[in-house]
Amino acid sequence: MENSKKYTVITVGRQFGSGGRELGRRLAEALGFEFYDKKLLPEAAKAAGMDVSFFEQADEKFPSFASGSMPVNIGYNPMPWYTASSISDEALNRQMSDLITALASRGNCVIVGRTADYVLRNHPDAEVISIFVHAPMADRVSRIVRRGDCADEKSARALAEKRNRQRAEYYNFYTDRRWGDAATYDLCLDSGHLSMDRMVELVSHYVRLRRS
Repeated sequence: MENSKKYTVITVGRQFGSGGRELGRRLAEALGFEFYDKKLLPEAAKAAGMDVSFFEQADEKFPSFASGSMPVNIGYNPMPWYTASSISDEALNRQMSDLITALASRGNCVIVGRTADYVLRNHPDAEVISIFVHAPMADRVSRIVRRGDCADEKSARALAEKRNRQRAEYYNFYTDRRWGDAATYDLCLDSGHLSMDRMVELVSHYVRLRRS
């Protein structure tokens, strides 16, 4: 049966240090897709008329409930009238969700994190393919040190545990799913067993099969 969706959107959930962001970037390059990761933050800030620091502080973190009570149904519209005390975590999440939805309507893309798989679950035009990348702690620690995020294994392990806890709390709070649960995703990949090239090859093939 021919796929009627206009665009393909690959969403990437990932354990910190698993190489998920690199996989997303490499997939976008291989498939000719747009790639969105942290550059979502300035785009969301620009659309909302806010300082990007608001989005950076709340990025993939459990809501603090201490930043105000702006209504969450703000929509994808500029808000030049904001004040620091009026911005809620829920409002920032809604603005990010609206941006993700808008990007999925522009064309083929890869979006890393930010509950994109959940946000786009019912998108009318996008074929959403969700993947989750994980790896044994030893492999994640090695990658974290190798890419220069930490100077030693002890601090790398602590950082990995902290970031993964934050990502899980954020994802579980804003969705009705559980972060990292295999049933939540189309594909789960262990980057400790496959090279980056092999993972790109595998996911690219899966995308072609889904689009056929």
